[in-house]
Amino acid sequence: MTSGDRSQDFARARRIVKADEFSSAFRLRPAQKSAHFVLYTRPNQLPQARLGVVVAKRLAPRAVTRNTIKRVTREIFRLSELPPVDCVVRLSAPVNSKAGPATSAALKVLLRTELLRLFASQRVAERGPAS
Repeated sequence: MTSGDRSQDFARARRIVKADEFSSAFRLRPAQKSAHFVLYTRPNQLPQARLGVVVAKRLAPRAVTRNTIKRVTREIFRLSELPPVDCVVRLSAPVNSKAGPATSAALKVLLRTELLRLFASQRVAERGPAS
């Protein structure tokens, strides 16, 4: 990776990895909900926003689907300019079954649309109402 690509990385400093960090975010009320996702946020004392993604096997039975959801979520998070907050995105509704295809273009478009809305609404909520 070249130094010009650093804005596209997902360094460990931008991840929520510890169980207690996930738990503290889950104790709060959800910030936003969509058809398939719940976004939990809490302010942090770090210079950047951090992300955690939870995708339960019972809601996305295939590993390919779970990995696609995580990949799309990380991509949208990287492109969103969020204030210093911890964001935990949790899949809350089934996205497909073992019988159907693991991923499809339609599924990726649906995921992107929902996640873009969640993170965009979070940016507006963090800034507060326009005065």
